[in-house]
Amino acid sequence: MNLTLKYWKEAATLMLAARSSCVSVAPRSAISPHFDYEVLLLKRSAKSSFMPNAYVFPGGLIDDSDFSCDWVEIFKPFSSLPGFGLGLVQQDPKTRSPMFATDRIKLGSLVPGEVAFRICAIRETFEESGIMLALPQGRTGQKTGELPGAIQHDELNSWRARVLQEPKQFTEMCRELQCMPNIWALYEWSNWLTPPDVGRKGRYDTAFFVCCIQDVPSTAHDEKEIMHYKWEDPMAILSSYKTKAVWIAPPQFYELSRLCNFLQLEDLHQFAVGRGLQGCERWMPLQLSLDNSLVSVLPGDALYPENPDWIDNGVTFPFVEKSDLQEKVCALHRLEFESLYSITVHVNIFPKYKHVNPKCILFGKSTGYNTKSSTAVGWVSGLWSIHVDACEIFLIGQKGHWRVPRTVRRNH
Repeated sequence: MNLTLKYWKEAATLMLAARSSCVSVAPRSAISPHFDYEVLLLKRSAKSSFMPNAYVFPGGLIDDSDFSCDWVEIFKPFSSLPGFGLGLVQQDPKTRSPMFATDRIKLGSLVPGEVAFRICAIRETFEESGIMLALPQGRTGQKTGELPGAIQHDELNSWRARVLQEPKQFTEMCRELQCMPNIWALYEWSNWLTPPDVGRKGRYDTAFFVCCIQDVPSTAHDEKEIMHYKWEDPMAILSSYKTKAVWIAPPQFYELSRLCNFLQLEDLHQFAVGRGLQGCERWMPLQLSLDNSLVSVLPGDALYPENPDWIDNGVTFPFVEKSDLQEKVCALHRLEFESLYSITVHVNIFPKYKHVNPKCILFGKSTGYNTKSSTAVGWVSGLWSIHVDACEIFLIGQKGHWRVPRTVRRNH
């Protein structure tokens, strides 16, 4: 655990996707996309000090025990391999996110950040949902062509209560049950840092991982931090957000929109496997005030500073009239907020590290942005929100969502 951090805490979260047990048998058409998987979301308690009542991916703060040297013994023989056999990340170390690049040996731990944050995500998922992603000790890491599953054990419920009381019991549980967290099933996805003006009640540098499993496992919320859970496909969650049935934070909105690129679980899994060792950069959104709305600017946007000050935002944006930007837009990577339940993504840059841009944009008021890019353009027509990129167009309305055939598309 990095005790030198003063302005934020480190955390990990897991986007857990499982094959749906209720996949539509209707043929897939150009108009109606069907997802064959669902994603786990957990509803935070109303008493939570951070994002009360929000639906979030399972996850939480890193604990000292996640960096415990006891894991070296539990993970034998893999602990003798670089990164416990996770593989070598290809990203330039100079651009690597600090939470992964930090030399943990200098902080007193033999467990690399890539391993400890995966342990954290698995532990928190177990605490909050009862789902345990593990392998028998000594078994080789998950093969990339397979989909892992959650383990079942008669003693898990009693151990879960103990881990909820004391996170270091997670290490003891793995030792007692002769299992190890399946860190090889988690693939690095993104890294979000809470901006100072948003994180008045706490800032978090959070590693996002993705994991695809065979089937929806038995799930039970802890009734302490988590009051409800749901398994739904990414598009259904975004539609529920628009209708105010659920509230999700901007990072969850952005990442769910990314998942909309993948209708099949196997496609998501293969993409995560192929991209996981590319790395990622830390994203700290910066706030820009427009007339009647707020814009959150992300790295790669023309307005994002080259070297932001991570402590105090590093830049102060003046109030800007939206009309002033309409003819000045070049590189776009931002989220526009009309309300708590209306977010629009604007992105026309090529994603780094072989990642994908968000696929869909929820409908709201017309944004007025002009861009000649074909990567992603948003506009509004009646009850529909339309997102365009080089491959697909999705419409999201009050009665469902559809994919538009190329033959009926129009030039923008």
